[in-house]
Amino acid sequence: MTDSAQGQVRVPKRIATVILNSLKGGVVPRVGLPYITVGREAEIDALLRDLGIVADGGASFRFVVGRYGSGKSFLLQTIRNHAMGKGFVVADADLSPERRLHGNQGQGLATYRELVSNLSTKTRPEGGALTLILDRWIAGVQSEVVAAGTLASDPSFPDEVERRIYAAMGQLQEMVHGFDFARLLTAYYRAHLEGDDATKANVVRWLRGEYRTKTEAKADLGVSAIIGDDDWYDYVKLFARFLRGAGYQGLVVLVDELVNLYKIPNAVSRQYNYEKLLAMYNDAMQGKAAYLGVIMGGTPQAIEDRRRGIYSYEALRSRLAQGRLGREGHEDLMAPVIRLQPLTPEELLVLVEKLADIHAGLYGYERRLSEDDLARFLELELGRVGADTHVTPREVIRDFVELLDVMLQSPDATVEDLLGQDGALGAGPQPAEGGTSAAGGSAVVVGATAARRADDDQGFAEFTI
Repeated sequence: MTDSAQGQVRVPKRIATVILNSLKGGVVPRVGLPYITVGREAEIDALLRDLGIVADGGASFRFVVGRYGSGKSFLLQTIRNHAMGKGFVVADADLSPERRLHGNQGQGLATYRELVSNLSTKTRPEGGALTLILDRWIAGVQSEVVAAGTLASDPSFPDEVERRIYAAMGQLQEMVHGFDFARLLTAYYRAHLEGDDATKANVVRWLRGEYRTKTEAKADLGVSAIIGDDDWYDYVKLFARFLRGAGYQGLVVLVDELVNLYKIPNAVSRQYNYEKLLAMYNDAMQGKAAYLGVIMGGTPQAIEDRRRGIYSYEALRSRLAQGRLGREGHEDLMAPVIRLQPLTPEELLVLVEKLADIHAGLYGYERRLSEDDLARFLELELGRVGADTHVTPREVIRDFVELLDVMLQSPDATVEDLLGQDGALGAGPQPAEGGTSAAGGSAVVVGATAARRADDDQGFAEFTI
């Protein structure tokens, strides 16, 4: 057994299965990220500092930019887990042709619905936490009343709870649409007190943006407002304020796949979406939002293309474009845009070793791949022609999990058979002339082994794919 195997952290089989299946399928696992995270410390630290700003009553807005498979989604999921662990509520959504920031046919509202549907907390990380949040809010107010000296058995207890709720809702009423929002939250408490499940369900339905007409909302709840395409972001800001009062640190919104705005064929529709994005950005940066953090992920083309990308909207380009001093090797991680740099061969070596250990633990065998084998695998992957621009961590990891699966199913296959130039990996593009890659070549990969041993003793590193 290798030194690594002796010291490896045991991964529960359920989580190991999700990790390996997700990575082989080219998607980010929702659980188990600490077991496979290495690198990206600077980017993670920068985003964690933003969480501190949000918890102090401020707002933040960041863009995470990288090629497909370079690590955007993994970084967002890593921050999602950190935020929930620190007491934030997290809402995440991927944009699509049906989900945009603005639209006249429900596309903006569809994004809001997705965010609310995916509301997650530390105790409900899989999403769907809206009802849990509302009930915790009521329980928290009741506890405050008890702590102030009014027992639950006291006849004045319900009135005192409602008084405190009204006082808390007064802060929300000062915001845009805050009066109706506060009124519905108060209605939820009354329905909770009276055991009126129908009204509670209607309030939750309204908060989810599921009422289609004002007439229907008026009949069910007595309010003439509904959440729509034009004003959904105002309600996100209301949610952030409310969540702080409900005992959470604030709200973190994660929006991925900005490329779907870039792909909008109609130029006018595309510009409307960029105007909405500008309004959201300005709110956060000018202090018009509180307890709210927004992180968006996109490709370099979706951001920087002057014809169709976000930079085609001059007001956004002038705010987000990289300054003269921020260049490779001197990235400004306090800027609104975080550009993901390629993972180093050393970081990839740490990752594939972790995956090899997880695979061996899941299927109950002693790891067959030595550190030299892992270095050889990376040498072939990173030595392909054009690897510096076309090979991403996603592809490397997917190939490696496939290698592990093939070895499991073919016990007689040797490492040399699978890793040799004429083997499974050797059938693809060959290493560049001289056997070195643009990513650093075999010497860097092999030389990383000793450094890996030292770094691995420090515990889990952090990585994003």
